[in-house]
Amino acid sequence: MAPSPLYVYAVVNAGLALPRGLRGVGRPPAPVRLLPAGELAAVVSDAPPDLRARRRDLTAHQDLLLALCEGGPVLPMRFGMTADDAGTVRRAVDAAAPVHLAALRRLGRRIEMNLKAMPAQDAVQALVREDAAVRRLAAFVRRQPSYEGNVRLGSAIAEGLDRRAAQAADGVARELAALADECVRGTEVPGCVLNTSFLLPRAHVERCRELVESRAAELRDRLELRLTGPLPCYSFVPRESDPARSRAAGSPRRAAVSN
Repeated sequence: MAPSPLYVYAVVNAGLALPRGLRGVGRPPAPVRLLPAGELAAVVSDAPPDLRARRRDLTAHQDLLLALCEGGPVLPMRFGMTADDAGTVRRAVDAAAPVHLAALRRLGRRIEMNLKAMPAQDAVQALVREDAAVRRLAAFVRRQPSYEGNVRLGSAIAEGLDRRAAQAADGVARELAALADECVRGTEVPGCVLNTSFLLPRAHVERCRELVESRAAELRDRLELRLTGPLPCYSFVPRESDPARSRAAGSPRRAAVSN
C-alpha cells in the first residue's frame, strides 16, 4: 500500500504535548499527531484528498497553530503544505534542525501582534484647517469650479489624509516597538498606511492592547487602528529556518489551493 500524503502544520520541540482532541483540516477534521525527528517533531495529519483554501480549513489551520502556541514555541507553516510521506517530512526537518532549534529558542514565550492603520475618512475638515496648501486649493475650486479642479482637490485630500495618518501611525508603532523584541513591516495593504508585526513577550500583550486602544481614541481624527493577535509568529521565522521553505531533497511542498 502506498504511503498516505501528510498535511504539515508546524515544527515544534519534540517534547511538546499536543492539546487533547486537537483536530486539523478536512471534513471531518483530521486527527493531528506528532512526527518525531530527533530533537524536533513535525505536527501533521492525513492530507485531505480535496484540499482547497476553504474558510473552514483556513480557520482550522489557524486555530490549531494558536492552540499549539499555548504549549510552547512553534515554527508555523502557511496553509496548504503537504508531503508525500513521513520520510519526506523527517528528512526536511532533519536537514535544517540546527536552524529550527535556534528559531524555536528565539520564539519561546513570545507571540505576534499585527497593527494596521488606515486614514480616518471623516477628517477632511481637520485636514483643511491644518494644511494651508489644501485650504488654498479648496478655496480656488470653490471660486472657479471645474472637473480638473475637483480631481486635483480630491487627490490632494487623499494624499493629505494618508500623510497625517502615516505620521500618527509611525508614532504608535514606535511606542509598540519599545514593548517588543522585534518588529517587521508587512506587505503593503490597500487602504493602509501602516502594516507592522511585533514579536512580543506574552507578558506584554495586555499592555500592547491598552496602548493601541488609548492611541486610537486620542488620534481618531487622524487614523483608525486595527490590532490583531495573538498570532502564530509567521513574520519572525527567518526565511532560511522556515520549514515551509526547506530546500532539502524531498522537502514538503505547498498543495495547490484555490478559493
